[in-house]
Amino acid sequence: MMPNRLLAAAAIAVLGTLAACRTVPTAAPGAAAPLAPPWSERRPQLQARELFTLRGRVAVATGEQGFNASLRWTQDGRNSAVTLAGPFGMGGYEIDADGPRLDVITPQGEHIASDAARAALSSHLGFDPPIESLRYWVLGVPDPAQPSTETVDQAHQRLAGLEQDGWRINYTSYVAVGEEWLPSRLTLERSNVRVRLLVDDWRP
Repeated sequence: MMPNRLLAAAAIAVLGTLAACRTVPTAAPGAAAPLAPPWSERRPQLQARELFTLRGRVAVATGEQGFNASLRWTQDGRNSAVTLAGPFGMGGYEIDADGPRLDVITPQGEHIASDAARAALSSHLGFDPPIESLRYWVLGVPDPAQPSTETVDQAHQRLAGLEQDGWRINYTSYVAVGEEWLPSRLTLERSNVRVRLLVDDWRP
């Protein structure tokens, strides 16, 4: 098994590699980029969005450990269906969350739920993923259910930074998706956890 220090070094290397990659444009070639309405309008519209799918990659560093994985996230109303593949075997983890309910299928095909599912994810990922809030953060808005501190890019009327529930989220790149701008590169940090997410494809 690879030593923890080497795993962390590998994860850091992946973070650098991901940062150098360009995300796939989702606007039609030659199409004009959409004009951004005021943040006061965009914020509630994005928070109310109930349907989207994204595909991307994540690199996680937790202290002296780390991994990278491919990610697929489908949001349908309150239901979040997330697949992480790469670091845990061929099948990866399949996560199904609906508010406080959480079900997980492990790479070994084991189906676990509730507290056992959260414990398994926390053990294997190295942190407890904030699934309920992430569905909003990936869209570039705060979770409306919790207080937050926002840093808005006034020139483009979109989030540059966010602090919520002990997490710091930095938005470094956006991509035009139809008539909207959505994040294509963001970093989440809390304590000794650092998660870099790159979105390769949005399907709103």
